[in-house]
Amino acid sequence: MCLGVPAKVVEMEEERALVDVMGSRMYVGIIFVPEVKVDDYVLLHAGQAMTIVDEQFARESIEEWRNVLDGSHGPLF
Repeated sequence: MCLGVPAKVVEMEEERALVDVMGSRMYVGIIFVPEVKVDDYVLLHAGQAMTIVDEQFARESIEEWRNVLDGSHGPLF
């Protein structure tokens, strides 16, 4: 199973971007989304931005991730 984590693009460089993932910042590859720009939301997998997603989807997904991490979502399986 692959999980995509939503992140907001904060800064751009040539082939990577600085993203914010629920308050943590890291650099990720952007070769799969060459059209990405600052303030876009992307789904990350294995250090790469895989696709651009809309802000509403990203915010809803982040909320679900927070619920899982806080343990307020109940068992996953």
